[in-house]
Amino acid sequence: MNGHRLVYLDNAATSQRPLPVLHAVEEFYRTQNANPHRGLYGLSVEATQRYEDARHTVAEFIGAEKDCEVIFTRNASESLNLVAYSYGLTFVKEGDEIILPVSEHHSNLVPWQMVARAKGAKLVYLYPDETGKLSDEDIEEKITSKTKIVALAHVSNVLGTVYPVKKIAEKAHSVGAVVVLDCAQSIPHMPVNVQKLGADFMAFSGHKMMAPMGIGVLYGREEILNNMPPFLSGGEMIEYVHEQDATFAPLPQKFEAGTQNVGGAVGLEAAIKYLQSVGYERIQKTEQELLNYALDGMAKIPHLTVHGGTDNRKNRCGVISFNVDDVHPHDVASILDMNGVAIRAGHHCAQPLMEYLKVNATCRASLYFYNTKEDIDIFLDSLKKVRGWLGLGA
Repeated sequence: MNGHRLVYLDNAATSQRPLPVLHAVEEFYRTQNANPHRGLYGLSVEATQRYEDARHTVAEFIGAEKDCEVIFTRNASESLNLVAYSYGLTFVKEGDEIILPVSEHHSNLVPWQMVARAKGAKLVYLYPDETGKLSDEDIEEKITSKTKIVALAHVSNVLGTVYPVKKIAEKAHSVGAVVVLDCAQSIPHMPVNVQKLGADFMAFSGHKMMAPMGIGVLYGREEILNNMPPFLSGGEMIEYVHEQDATFAPLPQKFEAGTQNVGGAVGLEAAIKYLQSVGYERIQKTEQELLNYALDGMAKIPHLTVHGGTDNRKNRCGVISFNVDDVHPHDVASILDMNGVAIRAGHHCAQPLMEYLKVNATCRASLYFYNTKEDIDIFLDSLKKVRGWLGLGA
């Protein structure tokens, strides 16, 4: 990139795809492409089978009790909007409270703002400390009998903090609230079992875990999903339609209106099998080594602020947000790009957290297991040159 070897450190935004995923998607479109759940001819039956095989693979992957608890969507944002609009607008009442960390991605924050505004409910925030952790005291104090929904990311897309979602879910359930987990930043890097975590809903996107863009998943407990109204309406989500009313299909079709992204589902299934072949133990070990190597190097660079600090590493994924003194994050990202280093700069769809951190934007380097120490060395060397390049001194 720009005459340099590409150092891709924007994995929290999207990951690169391995050949098995590309081959699986190509094979589907070359040999099995047809509209699923509609045709009685052989090719359509094959497409339907590939789609439902992918659903079964996802259900086993996340520990769902039944395949029908897996709803395919376009991405995590659509999954979370589905929960907010279908469950939230139906079951949240005036005076209820919705709990969420201030670090939430807009996808798991703005939909709840709209629910709260429409229903007269209140949003109550949990605030991380300087190391990115949520305190037990804040959790105990704010999750009360008024709480109806606790919505949070398993891993912060800005701070990289792994939140204690199982503990929070136990507290939420003790007061009768449902738990909505955004696992977009965790499931590419660690095992996620919805039953062990206590999730009532869980969302993630395929493209952050090596699957194609445009495929996402919503998990929901069957009992809850059955009591929710449809989110989108149209073909295949109905049972019977009359001139004045309609009845709806059982799960999961009730929430899958229109032609579905079978190629994306096939790619997601291939990505899951690829990650399983690598193994999460190896993935986590590699990423932790890279994270430690990067944080050790960044701790030695003057005029650099790492949000969440460089010491809290036990409950942290490979996401590092930082600022360089007197240099706008966009300029940092542009200078690094000239050396072939791809990082993200901006508010990362987490503006309330930016306000809480008292910054307008940050730089973000995010790792995946295919990165190397050589990548980190190039990143660190480029970072050291930023202020000098702008005439500000080292």
